[in-house]
Amino acid sequence: MEELRQRKIVEASYLTAENAGRYRSILRFFYLQHEKLRHYLFPEDVLVHLKEDVYFEEYTEAQLQADLKQLCDWNNLIPRQETGRVLTIEDFKKKRYRYQCTPYTIEIERMVERLHALGESFGGSLEATLFERLLAALRHFSEERGSASGAEFNQTWEDVYACFRKLVEQASDYIAYLKSEKVEECMKSEAFLTYKDAFAEYIRRFILGLQTSSYNIESLLKQITAADMAAAAEKIADYQMSIPRLEEAVERSVYVARCLEQWESLRLWFFGSAGHASELLLLERETMETIRRITRFAQRLGERHSASRSRYQDYLYLAGWFSTLPNVDEAHKLAAALFGSSGVRHICAGVRESEDMDGVIWEEPSTVLPVKPSVNTYREKTRPGAVVNRQAEKEAAREAFLREKEAEQALVDALSADGRNIVLASLGLQPPIVRKTLLNWISRCMGQGDRTAKTENGRLVRLVRRSEAQIVLECTDGTLQLPDFVFEFLD
Repeated sequence: MEELRQRKIVEASYLTAENAGRYRSILRFFYLQHEKLRHYLFPEDVLVHLKEDVYFEEYTEAQLQADLKQLCDWNNLIPRQETGRVLTIEDFKKKRYRYQCTPYTIEIERMVERLHALGESFGGSLEATLFERLLAALRHFSEERGSASGAEFNQTWEDVYACFRKLVEQASDYIAYLKSEKVEECMKSEAFLTYKDAFAEYIRRFILGLQTSSYNIESLLKQITAADMAAAAEKIADYQMSIPRLEEAVERSVYVARCLEQWESLRLWFFGSAGHASELLLLERETMETIRRITRFAQRLGERHSASRSRYQDYLYLAGWFSTLPNVDEAHKLAAALFGSSGVRHICAGVRESEDMDGVIWEEPSTVLPVKPSVNTYREKTRPGAVVNRQAEKEAAREAFLREKEAEQALVDALSADGRNIVLASLGLQPPIVRKTLLNWISRCMGQGDRTAKTENGRLVRLVRRSEAQIVLECTDGTLQLPDFVFEFLD
């Protein structure tokens, strides 16, 4: 396997060779015929096709034979001698061949076709249904671990990884597309205002689907342990080894390792690793930031549009206003009020000493505003300063923070009458910090399938709904209506 990765891919030489135009046209014809299940071609068939292009008007059979030989040397074509339809001794001496594309060449041509379709921009999409498909595939995979046959179980796992791979590739390509320079320029144009609502709504639907399905996917991934996945990888490897292959056999450990690596990449994408946020969280941030960028661009375009709109009616009204004035002095005063301050520059010179809203500027004390030279070589003078040791202030702030947290924890601990349960309906009047803590616990528990979560101090708590009634939690800053919940401590 390592030798295959290190060797030169000579099959790709025809893409950049001196006569690349001729080689690519020949292999393109072979690829199109291969897609039509016509795998073997004779040189005269290739020549007839090439002659249809004006570029090959003077192309000869001898040149074609030379090009076919070169493509065979690069392992792009496989020659097979045709002996079944020889009519003359001269034809037999010519060793009439027919040619077939190699698998490498077919895949290279498919890649080139995808590159041409891609163009100069990223593709991709943000489809919320991909999360739903991945969730359905994972549920199917979890249910079939012990009952399905090897072929069915292998296909189920391939469906899971295919959905995951398509989700990641489509989302990353679309985010890259939105961040491309071409799209940035389009967002700055007036035509973008027509599409901004559709863009924003499309991304909002994706975020809603992401948030709805991701919690269920994460819960399902947590239920599948490492031992379960190891057994699944062994079962998939057994099926792969049962497929007859004529080429060099792949070791069973390779299939097991590949399956476990795919599973680990799936878990890391949703949960992240130590010190690194999950790709799911980063994708959610990117999409939210994209909505904010679209909103900012739309706001700027709207401001620019409103600034350049027609003022015909405004000026017509002002003209009528001027025509009703009794003399020129009044007209001068009106003109000064309307147009005299349009180009005034406002200079901020420090903080006002008075907060009087009705005070006038000449009643304020004067402010000295130093002006810096407008030359590139000017640098402000600096003086070296001593490093001040603020360890005492840091320790004092730390102690105050710890005391505050201990006081908050004492309040929360006092909520449980028996030390095992917290009944929200019987709490009575509480400070706001208690409400925020309880809501945080409810959010954590609702995100898990078994309604259990860990508190800030590491205790395991479970959320139970005692009845279908609604209760009221009274706090010093207001009331909160919520279901009749009870927290049960499990440790």
